[in-house]
Amino acid sequence: MAHYAQVDSSDVVVQVLVMDNDKETNEGEAACISWLQTYVHGDKWVKTSYNNNIRKQYAGAGYTYDSTKDKFISPQPYASWALDSDDDWQAPIAMPSDASEDKQYRWDEDAYQADNSAGWVREPLLDGMN
Repeated sequence: MAHYAQVDSSDVVVQVLVMDNDKETNEGEAACISWLQTYVHGDKWVKTSYNNNIRKQYAGAGYTYDSTKDKFISPQPYASWALDSDDDWQAPIAMPSDASEDKQYRWDEDAYQADNSAGWVREPLLDGMN
């Protein structure tokens, strides 16, 4: 199936719809976009790939389409995180090096804002802390 993201005037993805592969195969991507503009409305539709084959990653509601880079960028997970050179969000400090299946961490934005040398918080495992 072919997937198309509707992008608003701020380049934010509103929704992603599925088109029949036959329409795209027989008539082309432009025909699919024209059909979406006519019957679903919205001026800007951009093809996205469920398998991440094009435009970096599969678009979802709230993602941003960067037309200069021709890729979708996921929403910023936390205010302190920044995009790296691959357009992936990175925490301002590295996750502890002992993170593994036995030691899991989650980001705590409040902890980081209170002390910018903190942020990663150890998560208790189901059978207790290891």
